[in-house]
Amino acid sequence: MPQITLDTGDSAELAEMLTFLAGWLSGSQKPVPGNSLAAHVGHPAHNIDDLCTDLHRSAFLLGQTDGKELFGEPTP
Repeated sequence: MPQITLDTGDSAELAEMLTFLAGWLSGSQKPVPGNSLAAHVGHPAHNIDDLCTDLHRSAFLLGQTDGKELFGEPTP
């Protein structure tokens, strides 16, 4: 498998964007993007909560968060 490297600054920006999107998707407007995602995916197996978990996991793997969103209470 080829190795891919990512500049530290780019990694931080990507992780911040993922964290921002997860926060927006899980906020007070959650039903609107949730319904849109459900219509786009067409199957209930992947929903907005799964997407937010995936975004938080990616931010954690990039080193942006300490994983509290995955393993405990979300950080503000």
